Amino acid sequence: MNKHLTNRFEYNLFIGGEWLASSQPRIDVINPADGSFVGSVANAGTGEALAAVRAAHDAGPAWAATSPRERSVILQRCFELMQAEAEDLARLITMENGKSLTDARGEVAYAAEFFRWFAEEAVRIRGEMNVAPSGANRMIIHHQPVGVALLITPWNFPAAMATRKMGPALAAGCTVVLKPATETPLTAYAVADIMDRAGVPKGVVNVITPNKPSGVISTLMNHPKVRKVSFTGSTPVGRILLSQAAQNVLKCSMELGGNAPFLVFDDADLEAAVDGAMIAKMRNGGEACTAANRFLVQDSVAEKFTEMLAERMASIKIGNGLEDGVQCGPMINAAAIKDIQELVDDAVGEGARVVTGGKAMDGEGHFFAPTVLADVPKSSRMLIEEIFGPVAPIVTFKTEDEAIEMANDTEYGLVSYLYTTDLARGLRVSEALDAGMIALNRGLVSDPAAPFGGTKQSGLGREGSHCGIHEFMEVKYIATDW
Repeated sequence: MNKHLTNRFEYNLFIGGEWLASSQPRIDVINPADGSFVGSVANAGTGEALAAVRAAHDAGPAWAATSPRERSVILQRCFELMQAEAEDLARLITMENGKSLTDARGEVAYAAEFFRWFAEEAVRIRGEMNVAPSGANRMIIHHQPVGVALLITPWNFPAAMATRKMGPALAAGCTVVLKPATETPLTAYAVADIMDRAGVPKGVVNVITPNKPSGVISTLMNHPKVRKVSFTGSTPVGRILLSQAAQNVLKCSMELGGNAPFLVFDDADLEAAVDGAMIAKMRNGGEACTAANRFLVQDSVAEKFTEMLAERMASIKIGNGLEDGVQCGPMINAAAIKDIQELVDDAVGEGARVVTGGKAMDGEGHFFAPTVLADVPKSSRMLIEEIFGPVAPIVTFKTEDEAIEMANDTEYGLVSYLYTTDLARGLRVSEALDAGMIALNRGLVSDPAAPFGGTKQSGLGREGSHCGIHEFMEVKYIATDW
């Protein structure tokens, strides 16, 4: 794997099918578990970023003209290569991100599926032909690639967020410039290398890593050849990008923040609910926009649920993600630890009770103890802001209507979880929850075949499913008499 690597993980920029150095100081990648050096990547300035856009633009016509079947075959090869090298990729993710190897393996499997899914969707792009209601002409509806797409991905799922965007973009016939997070850039370059070896033509995929991204991204979004931006990250940054996109009227997809409620009704199977809570909360150590952020539990079962969840959280094995049996790795950096601690301290200061955890762990690395808080006041910051860590705040409710009101009382609307054995209640509440995705008696909602995205301040557009490819296409109407 990765012929462009040395004994350490060293990548240059990937532009126009070539691995190009930069004159600027390289960006070091540090393992958050122990502070060790993992590798480095080249630092892209404005010049390199513009070169990436030129390469993508130059490669665009030929790639758009490539048959859907050929694009499909290439994406299928990407899937197969990614599967073959899954363990190497998972270990790389763990080293630069910190997540447990089990989580990393799951991410690689999930990421690869986007290549397979969109390999299949590439040959299913369908248009329409109708007679106009007046009978005066035929109406032909045609879908064509939007053009060069700027893809901006976060550090928490460095493989999956890249493939979730590149898969549909390439299937649609677009070329891309990918800007991964500088905390976890190595995985993106490894995926680009796989795509190169799978036969993706030169210039179709370009990867750059600017150490000062704001200026570079602003330049690219104002470039007349960039016609699409797809961003996954925080809502505040998303708002900035949307404002910039307005200047050039760019087609936008925004997968932004979340504040997911996890509802447990009194008729729920509590064992199943706790199992689901552990998945919804602790996947990637809670560093996920889909992570359960607010646990809303009916008062009659709250004490039992809290006890059961705290017992499970306290038993989690914490450590370097490469070690056997580790279930929760470190947070991404020291700043993340500081933010989590501030949220916990705020809640406790307002009256919340620490059932287990509650503080950062001593020793090297950025570790925070899995935490359960009970009696959390509704005014607590952690019920309003994303926690992005292994902290489960529990709030009680009395009635179904109150639960729905509390769940929807947020500017976010990405995902909601609920547990009940009453199917009618489950469907009724699911319809009432203001979120783009609902997990009913499940702790995991994401699937490449399903539309991923939210309502309100959680974003615009959908990724995955058949919807994902249309985010990278324009609709063209042709009127003809023939």
